[in-house]
Amino acid sequence: MNKPVRRIAVFSGLLVMALLVRANWVQFVRGDELAHDDGNFRVKIAAFGQPRGDIIVGGQPVTGSVETGGSLKYKRVFKDGPMYAPVTGYFSQGYGSTGLENLNDKLLSGTDDRLFLQRTSDLFTGKKPRGGDVVTTIDPKAQKAAFEGLGNRKGAVVALDPRTGKILALASTPSYDPSVFAGVGAKDKAAWDALEQDKDKPTLNRALKETYPPGSTFKIVTASAALEHHLYTDIDARTNSPDPWTMPGTRTVLPNQNPLAPCKDASLNVAMQNSCNNVYGKASSDLGQKAMRETAEKFGFNQSVDTPVRAVKSTFPDGINASQTALAGIGQGSLTATPLQVAMMTAAIANDGKLMKPYLVEELRGPDLSSVQKHQPEQLSQAVSTDTARKVQQMMEDTATKGTGKAALIDGVTVGGKTGTAERGAGKKNLAWFISYAKNADGSPVAVAVVIDPDDSVPDDQISGGKLAGPIAKKVMQAVLDK
Repeated sequence: MNKPVRRIAVFSGLLVMALLVRANWVQFVRGDELAHDDGNFRVKIAAFGQPRGDIIVGGQPVTGSVETGGSLKYKRVFKDGPMYAPVTGYFSQGYGSTGLENLNDKLLSGTDDRLFLQRTSDLFTGKKPRGGDVVTTIDPKAQKAAFEGLGNRKGAVVALDPRTGKILALASTPSYDPSVFAGVGAKDKAAWDALEQDKDKPTLNRALKETYPPGSTFKIVTASAALEHHLYTDIDARTNSPDPWTMPGTRTVLPNQNPLAPCKDASLNVAMQNSCNNVYGKASSDLGQKAMRETAEKFGFNQSVDTPVRAVKSTFPDGINASQTALAGIGQGSLTATPLQVAMMTAAIANDGKLMKPYLVEELRGPDLSSVQKHQPEQLSQAVSTDTARKVQQMMEDTATKGTGKAALIDGVTVGGKTGTAERGAGKKNLAWFISYAKNADGSPVAVAVVIDPDDSVPDDQISGGKLAGPIAKKVMQAVLDK
């Protein structure tokens, strides 16, 4: 081969090699990036080119797919959208996806690798492709009771089965209808823009994504810490708790909401019934931030929880002094918690100290209803000993029958309850909390946390957990028990 031909051959070989390298780079290295690029309209056409699988509640779908007549052939529709939006999330042609719709996108769209055999079978039989289903743990009656109980108020409800961690209700208000912006038309854009501009943030899942001071509901954790660390052993014995009590290192008295309540040297039990800040603030300060933080973390604070939708962390602060620890012990100061976390700590007490991981998805199914994946209950921790948990149960049950928790009482059922009024300062209205559980001979089938964020129309003297949140908790528990 002469020299010029050889050079041309080598150069041509290099060009071919460069093309092969480039093709492999694009196909394998950047393939996933390009496939999910916002500018790749073919991917979007494929994503909306067939009916999507459904999200199931109580055996019935709460989602669906309808034809649009456009290039994006199908769009998502939601049944009782505002009620179930915190559960489903949204799936929109123009605005992406959230929640279970996002986390289970491959299964719902039918592209999950676990559906390979089903897709291959459909190819040969000529069946129309379809995605799988996501079966949730939600109890439709409990969800309805929670959503309707909240009504037009801002707030959230979480109900759990303490024995397994199943999420039975997950409500957040104000809410939104994911169907109204599921497409790409002018109406969809107007609906989306209105939601984005709403100062009350309807698309915010307050049950999982918002943190609040938990107020006096946190006293069940402080009581647990006092018993676990042997600060006190008898819930009915007098404590060394002056009233008024001045927080250490300050001249500030920690006030009780009811100045006439028998809070001076009150027992843990009497102090729980009357929500005595002096008793629980002093107990927390005496225990110290290390012991309090350790106990709080066993209940789930300072860690992320995937339901599988991730909840934001609830925080028990580190490096705080004695007076700040006193405030944390009554659910104030820099302590923050999601409604899910408050329900978790209630469920752990109801379940004899065993904290189960909360979960929202019971099963993933293929288009032929075959099981792709089933959830197995998982224990997160032994938050407290069985003995301690039962002592705190006794206090919560006495609070429901003799103290501030009467709003949750149900005839013929053992109920434990605790109110909470959380201060936020800076001219903001107080929050109204209520936690409760109901149990029968088989154990506790339900634990509930309710938070109400009142607007300016609610007088300050009407803001209390018993008045605003307690009746909602009762209705949710009744819905579960009726089942």
